[in-house]
Amino acid sequence: MLNHFKTAILLTLILTILTGLIYPLTVTLIAKTFFPYQASGSLIRKDKTVIGSKLIAQDFKSPKYFHPRPSVSNHDPVKSGGSNLGPTSKVLINRIIMDVQKLQKENPHSSIPIDLVTESGSGLDPHISIKAAEFQIPRIAKARNITQEKIYTLIKKYSEGKLFGLYGESRVNVLLLNLDLDK
Repeated sequence: MLNHFKTAILLTLILTILTGLIYPLTVTLIAKTFFPYQASGSLIRKDKTVIGSKLIAQDFKSPKYFHPRPSVSNHDPVKSGGSNLGPTSKVLINRIIMDVQKLQKENPHSSIPIDLVTESGSGLDPHISIKAAEFQIPRIAKARNITQEKIYTLIKKYSEGKLFGLYGESRVNVLLLNLDLDK
């Protein structure tokens, strides 16, 4: 019995060291060596200052910028998550109705892309569909006093295709688009 107890403790210590220290340190070292940008959070810097991550949405309120998907967490990575409101929730229905009304005023002659009124599961999705970006072109062009064609060219520049050419839909990163708009 005592022999089994010693073996169990020894195995626990060995596995703790292997899986709790050696494995994570090895994976981190490999990631930092071969993928330093991604391993550091895909951070975007401007004049050596971190202004965001390519992987996490930021909230842009000004009409001069592309707006991301709605987020119950206001795009705060610490509060990541959905609202857990179901399709019959009055709160959810009212929020969507208000968003739709606001978007109809912004662009009354276009159908509203679904991702401009629905949240992603995490509330941090940095992408919007190409249609959602194109929907916002008239507002941004008017606010910045530039042609819609220039903005459309930026959307094309930052468009990303389906994952592996199969999964999801074409999309565009809102932060990268907005940073280029400021140039």
